[in-house]
Amino acid sequence: MYVTPLNIWFFIAAGMGTGVLGAILGTGGGVFLIPLLLLFQIPMKYAVATSIISVVATSTAVASVNVERGTANMRLGMTLEIATSLGAIAGGLTAGWLSALVLETLFAIVLLPTAVLMWRGVTESAASASADSSGAAIAPTASLHQLTTDHGSTEFAEVRPPTTALAGRYFDPRLGREVIYQVERLWAGLGISFIAGNLSGLLGIGGGVFKVPALHLACRVPIKAAAATSNFMIGVTAAASAFLYFGRGEVRPALTSAVVVGVIIGSAVGSRISPALQGRLVKRLFAVLLVGVAVQMFVRVFG
Repeated sequence: MYVTPLNIWFFIAAGMGTGVLGAILGTGGGVFLIPLLLLFQIPMKYAVATSIISVVATSTAVASVNVERGTANMRLGMTLEIATSLGAIAGGLTAGWLSALVLETLFAIVLLPTAVLMWRGVTESAASASADSSGAAIAPTASLHQLTTDHGSTEFAEVRPPTTALAGRYFDPRLGREVIYQVERLWAGLGISFIAGNLSGLLGIGGGVFKVPALHLACRVPIKAAAATSNFMIGVTAAASAFLYFGRGEVRPALTSAVVVGVIIGSAVGSRISPALQGRLVKRLFAVLLVGVAVQMFVRVFG
């Protein structure tokens, strides 16, 4: 019995915090939730199973908002989800054969490169600028859009609509303009999506910590669109391996329900505030947090 009248509020609060972070970063929040559950002596496999279900809840709460805004690239997400789902099933099957010690070691190793990628991540404005330059030759026709700069002056910029099936566009309220981008190196995105799906099924982290950098750095998708598309994908990824944890009896109903209630609330909050946030400071704070969690996990494993 892991849930009591005293600690249930902690599990709800943990779900709210991970829901906010998962909605902003597109990671699902598993990298933050699992260490919190381990603090309450929740066995690793139960923590992973709870995280898998919470990822489904995060995606469900956030995806509809991102789709409505047009930030999530649904065609790109469904294309990459083929590879991700295959990897998630493979990871879920592998997790049944590994000990909790091995899982904790793998989890700690995964956090370190994730922290580096977040720290060195491109800011939202730089990503949008690179997307504009990469999409400059997408279409033969263009239109002039009136833009308002940060200094209050008015300018006109040429905006070219995307023509390929996977290209995308969305309005960025922080930049005050429409961002248009083209998807590059799809093969790299498919390969990394398979690995992300495998680690999602294995570690319960949703795979977003790899999908977002892959979409942004390899496929040249702007960071906000990458996070939104990742949030759209992670629910399907987690659901592909969740039934394996159900079948092994590793999903604890009371624990999972308490966490999911918090995740739904936190995801709704995170999806509302994410458009107004600056990318660089938030990413670097999360990078420091991930390094701290990784150190804690290594101490737990080897100490």
